[in-house]
Amino acid sequence: MTPEKRTTPDAPATVAVWGGEHHPLPDRSTQIPVYHSVSFGYDDFDHWYAVATGQREGHIYSRNTNPTVAAFEEKVRLLEGGDAVTSAATGMAAISNTLYTLLRPGKRLVSTKDTYGGTSKIFTEFLPEYDIDVELCDTADTDAIEAAVAEGCDVLYLETPTNPTLKILDIERLAAAGHAAGATVVVDNTVATPINQDPLTLGADLVVHSATKFLGGHADALGGVVVGREDLVERVYHYREINGATLHPEAAYLLLRGMKTLHLRVERQQDNAQRIAEFLHEQPQVSVVNYPGLPSHPQHEVARKQMRGFGGMLSFGLDGGLETVKRFFPQLRLSHAAANLGAVETIVAPPATASHVECTPEERAALGIPEGLLRYSAGIEDVQDLIADLQQALDTL
Repeated sequence: MTPEKRTTPDAPATVAVWGGEHHPLPDRSTQIPVYHSVSFGYDDFDHWYAVATGQREGHIYSRNTNPTVAAFEEKVRLLEGGDAVTSAATGMAAISNTLYTLLRPGKRLVSTKDTYGGTSKIFTEFLPEYDIDVELCDTADTDAIEAAVAEGCDVLYLETPTNPTLKILDIERLAAAGHAAGATVVVDNTVATPINQDPLTLGADLVVHSATKFLGGHADALGGVVVGREDLVERVYHYREINGATLHPEAAYLLLRGMKTLHLRVERQQDNAQRIAEFLHEQPQVSVVNYPGLPSHPQHEVARKQMRGFGGMLSFGLDGGLETVKRFFPQLRLSHAAANLGAVETIVAPPATASHVECTPEERAALGIPEGLLRYSAGIEDVQDLIADLQQALDTL
């Protein structure tokens, strides 16, 4: 964790490459080493004690901090512009650690209905067991969210764009409502990435990521990260270090390596997603296309206001529902049918097996997730090849 704030004049593309990598590195290497050591030794008790108690920089035990992990954290902190940062073993560990840090029995959380399935399960299954009041509002009804917050709110949790329906929440407006009620505002920025969206600048107190997705970008490492206000991040870090969901240094190295191309990947992915969304929008077999870059998207103007790009993920519905989905996606040649997103390869998945696999069909329906929906995470392939692949699969229906 890096408690002191550092500023950089560099653009995000440059920070993605150089951020957090303080040279010279050991033995003049140009890449961050992977520190597999569990512990870090000291010859002097006073020095050791000063590091252990936070009076001096350093590391004592990798469940707490690790040099490779610290480099990854700092890169994300610089990209998000936060005061402090900590990481976790997975995106859900980052989210759950944040929520369990901020909430206690008798507290109240306000969020929206169609958040990521794992997050939604925390809201509907786990938090109520601890006597925490949870109100989930219609994601598209900003007035209803503000009204729920005004009734009392300790944590306002926003995910935008949402996964997999790609709804957009007005961060600035809702953060102001949250702060007026004394709430801590948390924003999941996984789908947008810091390349496209700055929740902290728009009023959020904390930003969370599943680093497994776009930040890593290669589908080979799990990780999560929390960035934001120093006092809040310190509390999340303490919860994580004691409860133990530590990011492994090997995963941190892979995430660091992936982030060097974050800007390039996101630019290509969202260019592909835009053109694919426009193509699908014209297809008679497709009932709906969810992508904030389309002028027809209900929150297109909000997305234009708070995002620099519209992201590399979209979703679309097929006429005929789940049975049509079952026939369609095996026909695709240029995509993995898998429960992931944000990778260099295109990935396609119905929510029933991916984002909302934890939910029953009835729960998905209540959350606004239709069974005939397909989430499509555009990769960096040639877009004409991807469109041709979609066309030939649609032609089989």
